[in-house]
Amino acid sequence: MKPVQYGPVNYQPLPGLMQPIPIREFKGLNTFDPLTIGDSFFTDMNNMTTDDYPAISTRPGYSVIGSYGTKVLGMGVWKDRELHAVFNDGTWRRWNGSSWSTLASGFNTSVEWSFTNFQGNLSDVNLIACNGVDPVKRYDGSSVSNLSGAPQKGKYMTTYQNRLWCAVGKELWACTLDNPTSWDKFTGNLDDSYRKKIESQRGEDINMLSGSLSKLTIGMPGSLHELYGSLPSDFNTKQITEDTGLVNHKAAITQEGFMRFMHGTGIYEYGGGMPPEKSFSDIVGKFLSGINAQSAAGSDGRKLYFNIPSDKMLVYDPRPGVQAWSKWSGIQATCFVTIGDKFYIGDARGRVLRLEGTTDAGNAIPWSVESKPFNGGSAAQKMRWYKLWVVVELTGTMQIHLSSSITGEDWKLVQSLTGGGTQVRRVIIPVASFARENWIRVKFSGSGRVRIHEFTRQTRQLPLY
Repeated sequence: MKPVQYGPVNYQPLPGLMQPIPIREFKGLNTFDPLTIGDSFFTDMNNMTTDDYPAISTRPGYSVIGSYGTKVLGMGVWKDRELHAVFNDGTWRRWNGSSWSTLASGFNTSVEWSFTNFQGNLSDVNLIACNGVDPVKRYDGSSVSNLSGAPQKGKYMTTYQNRLWCAVGKELWACTLDNPTSWDKFTGNLDDSYRKKIESQRGEDINMLSGSLSKLTIGMPGSLHELYGSLPSDFNTKQITEDTGLVNHKAAITQEGFMRFMHGTGIYEYGGGMPPEKSFSDIVGKFLSGINAQSAAGSDGRKLYFNIPSDKMLVYDPRPGVQAWSKWSGIQATCFVTIGDKFYIGDARGRVLRLEGTTDAGNAIPWSVESKPFNGGSAAQKMRWYKLWVVVELTGTMQIHLSSSITGEDWKLVQSLTGGGTQVRRVIIPVASFARENWIRVKFSGSGRVRIHEFTRQTRQLPLY
């Protein structure tokens, strides 16, 4: 008997069935209209970072290297080798890389400190510190003492043109050339001290000073000014803005010639030549509420950190091609410093943290990301959902939730996973109960280490009616 042979089966393609749509580039947070933002953005996220861009992964953890009092009032670095911190137990302590020692005590327990390094005619570089209440202090490499001759209420100490500068209320003060102990020499010579009242429409006090190679930036709550020149005879000030200033002296960070600073209306960028603008931070505008006098900004040399009280830190990755925002929690920062490749954070619990490792002082890091609502080419298009999957490395746990709403918290748990180390896995996401929805949002959450490489969807577009 001749066997019956069948040719290969050729199914007609389903009308409207789309090729799988993978997302392999993740661009961080975006708080604009969720229906119109790009697929690579998240509408919310917690404790994830773009360090592994284009993948998205859990943020670094931290170790606690010291804890005193209940708040860190300020941190400084001497000669890029020693970490110094003032705590609200009234102590000034030094970290030598392995242990803490107390250098001074009895300070005011509520006002915050600023630090700068300066040598001038001193025998070595000194770490100069002030808080506007206690006498200005200096650390010479071995001990802390009063800086002789310094203004009694000097605040926001910085350096510019071989002089120390500070603010006393509305007045800007500078010491004589190379002499940090002389602040009252006005003889008409080139090495004289300098003093000027900075006018503002609101009659505000100076609340920030930042010196650089070419200018001194002067901040007030509602305005920004710059001082140029190299000698008292040609020092001149210029007002940059009269409606945007800084919430405090810790709320500004300069990196590669650009200053980013925090104001009650947002996070601004200023590079000279043009007024400050905030287009780079508008994309996360809905997360900027709560900026106040306790906010702080810092940099680890790569990313920028903007802490907003109530346990919210916004992190900006400025790398060309990335320029993405992330949102962290669990670190209530009051100040930031960098020593070499180590990044330190003083927090509102009196702890000094070093950013490193994969846990928060031994505790797994909770994380989450929420996608935009995915749909077809048009938000009005009816959809049939066939497949969803994610490609991930996981050490810890992951839960996958789906939602058929554009916004809100109506998440439904559809998948739970346990980590398998650094093995890259493809995880199919059950979609049966959402197969006829117009759009789907996805929420990935969990604890421990995760790196998401890809999220893919396959759908069929149905008629509009």
